[in-house]
Amino acid sequence: MIKLDRTLTYRLHLLHKLTDIESQRAYVTRAGLSMSDARCLTAVGSFAPLSVNDLAKKANLDKGQASRAAQSLVDQGLVLKSASATDRRGVVLTLTPAGTAAWQRAMDVVGRRNKDIFGVLGKAEQAQLSELFDRLIHKARSSMEMLDADSETLLSGKT
Repeated sequence: MIKLDRTLTYRLHLLHKLTDIESQRAYVTRAGLSMSDARCLTAVGSFAPLSVNDLAKKANLDKGQASRAAQSLVDQGLVLKSASATDRRGVVLTLTPAGTAAWQRAMDVVGRRNKDIFGVLGKAEQAQLSELFDRLIHKARSSMEMLDADSETLLSGKT
């Protein structure tokens, strides 16, 4: 029988929790941002312009979390929210000059954390792990797309 603490999902979740604790501290002390704000700010700065839906996907948050974090960043003067040229109801998020400075501090935290976490691995191991993650992410996305397609078929009544 498989041991729970040796499964991929268990170990990924554990690693996520352990690294989030230190990342949370680092974002506050080095960038002056909460974890949620930092995740969203780094996504906006890295992938702008973004809609709130795109932000949710890029920051790995649900739409409600992304919307609240985007509004927090707007309120802090770090992100500009403007009307979308392609979607009447949508908005586009971009960095302000102050947001760019904060994004650079947050990305410094990301770089340091990445180096701290992966520093235990050699260059070849880091490259191999990166490739393995790419394959696992691709497989998980493919599975999600199949589930979404199956759900749409069931909901539409078509078989």
